[in-house]
Amino acid sequence: MEKTVKGTQGTLDLTSGSPYKLMIRFALPLMLSQIFQQLYNTADSLIVGNCLGTEELAAVSSSGPMIFLLISFFEGLFMGAGVLISRYFGEKNESAVSRALHTAFAVAIASGVFLTVLGIVLTPVLLRLINTDPDVMPLAVSYFRVYFTGSMAFVLYSVSRGVMMAVGDSRRPLIYLIVSSLLNIALDLIFIRGFGWGVWAAAFATVISQAASAALCIARLMKKGGVVRLDVRKIRFHRDMIGKIVRYGLPSGVQNSVIGLANVMVQSQINFFGKYAMAAFGTHSKIEGFAFLPITSFSMAVSTYIGQNLGAKKYDRAKKGARFGILSAVILSELIGVLYFVFAPQLFGLFDRSAQVLEFGVRQARIVTLFYFILAYSHSVAAVCRGAGKAFVPMFVMLAVWCVFRIAYIFVVMNVFHDLNYVYMAYPITWAISTVIYFIYYHTSDWVHGFERERSKK
Repeated sequence: MEKTVKGTQGTLDLTSGSPYKLMIRFALPLMLSQIFQQLYNTADSLIVGNCLGTEELAAVSSSGPMIFLLISFFEGLFMGAGVLISRYFGEKNESAVSRALHTAFAVAIASGVFLTVLGIVLTPVLLRLINTDPDVMPLAVSYFRVYFTGSMAFVLYSVSRGVMMAVGDSRRPLIYLIVSSLLNIALDLIFIRGFGWGVWAAAFATVISQAASAALCIARLMKKGGVVRLDVRKIRFHRDMIGKIVRYGLPSGVQNSVIGLANVMVQSQINFFGKYAMAAFGTHSKIEGFAFLPITSFSMAVSTYIGQNLGAKKYDRAKKGARFGILSAVILSELIGVLYFVFAPQLFGLFDRSAQVLEFGVRQARIVTLFYFILAYSHSVAAVCRGAGKAFVPMFVMLAVWCVFRIAYIFVVMNVFHDLNYVYMAYPITWAISTVIYFIYYHTSDWVHGFERERSKK
């Protein structure tokens, strides 16, 4: 007989109460946590660029897309676990929550081992594939290898945060992330400015900080009395759950990898223009991460909200929350995009004051930033699909548009024009195409009854 989930401090039941207030209450801590997560990603570049130089900044920048490509697949897989747990939490099914939790951790441990070996062994090959500047290659290799020694910490933090958010706890991951982000900045300054170590030390600081946040999350999940209590002795692959995690998470993992692959292809074209273009592109990615905060935060909130409410069969409530989450992400992201457009020179100047880096970076920012609202719409509807158990929809859209079409477009324009402006334009063009597809799907499909049809097949 299945146990039912009982209310527990730290969780948030999104199936009752004002959808708007609950969405904001859940999304705000997520947004703050994303700010500190972005500090993780930005601190290395900011301190390296100011303390070491342009070549070291280019090394960090050139590694970014490849790192995202390798780890994003597994992060997407953990989204499947989050969808399952939020659904079972909405259904009040405690036994299923526990099995999904411990299977997710088994997947995370296996993923951590795989990523560590892959990242360390194949580093030079991967960096050569993206045409890394020979002057930058030794620095990039050292950064990349040290970064991937911490793969286990990255995946354990990712799965822990996903589990906590699935039951509505977005506050504690925020607190833990604040601690680890401040630790990362302090260690960057100590290792690089204080000890005079090289670019590899920035990756070392990130590994230590990520391990700290993973330890805090795991300690919380192991605490007695929680709805999602982690017991190390129970970590294993439950047959009934591994299939569902793969079913819901594989499309998200493929989607993330598709985006990562497209970005790697863009990076490889950028690298042809030398270290200044490499440094500018990487810096833009760091700054843009802050612009994506409302997109990421409301997308996470929407997925959890939809999962819980569809699990509770509250279809109209799910639709109302989806509309609010999409609108919020669109408006906030565009406001940030306008600010970035206006202050692009000052923002790039924080990282590197060389005229060449500023010229490349500001040019890219001025081409893409005013189109953030269509990017927000695409990500938000994709989050609705994931929360409704329809993760294959965004996977196919991203594969067709953000990977195949984007890569084909870049190949053509680089051979015809060999102008970076056309490469930068690949982003708003593909965002617009995917937004049209998502708009049609969202308004014409019956996405709210996906779980119901699944139940009827049993």
